[in-house]
Amino acid sequence: MTSWPYPRWIAHRGAGSLAPENTLAAFRLGAAHGYRMFECDVKLSADGVPFLMHDATLERTTNGIGLGGDQPWDQLARLDAGSWHSRAHAGEPLPTFENIARFCLANRHFLNIEIKPTPGLERETGEVVAQYAARIWAGEAVPPLLTSFRPESLQAARAARPELPRGLLLDTLWEGWFDTARALDCVAIVCNHALWDAQTVAQVQGAGMRCLSYTVNDEWAAQRLIALGTDGIITDRVELFPPA
Repeated sequence: MTSWPYPRWIAHRGAGSLAPENTLAAFRLGAAHGYRMFECDVKLSADGVPFLMHDATLERTTNGIGLGGDQPWDQLARLDAGSWHSRAHAGEPLPTFENIARFCLANRHFLNIEIKPTPGLERETGEVVAQYAARIWAGEAVPPLLTSFRPESLQAARAARPELPRGLLLDTLWEGWFDTARALDCVAIVCNHALWDAQTVAQVQGAGMRCLSYTVNDEWAAQRLIALGTDGIITDRVELFPPA
């Protein structure tokens, strides 16, 4: 990827904490605050349907119980993914990945898809998400950015659809992270924002990759990252940061 088509500011899980995360309601609210790029988490149902949810288990963000990946989509589709957040969002459903993708395409929004596999389904999830994304964005000028903490998921996505851009997510700078990102032909490193310093930014950008950060919710942290010359900021505070 010789040019970088994505905006600097990225709304985390749709609209951060202002709406139930990873729902269409959150995406609509983030868009209402002017955001043009969104981050979301995608995993597979038991029958292979990609859907949005961060946690492996259902309890925190739905009225369901157990592993999300253990249930078929027809059961997941009946869950309430909004009441945990507020009464105003009671009854909000879990969206399929295709629902969110169609919303983004219709409104010319950009998408950062975190491949978030149920444990044991790293490769399958990477492959299926990449295949879905390639089909939905076929013919579009700017594809979604696929990211994951799991190199196996990125490897599977690369094998399935090598044309889609990939980014390695990091919560620590573990041994071999840089070589792994290069071996996967990543276009970006997406770090916990505290990990970036001038040396690491220069290393990543010197290799032709971009520097993105999560989850940036304070003005001082955002200003530090801008001063370092990083390329993307993922935030919950869509009401605080105007998405220039």
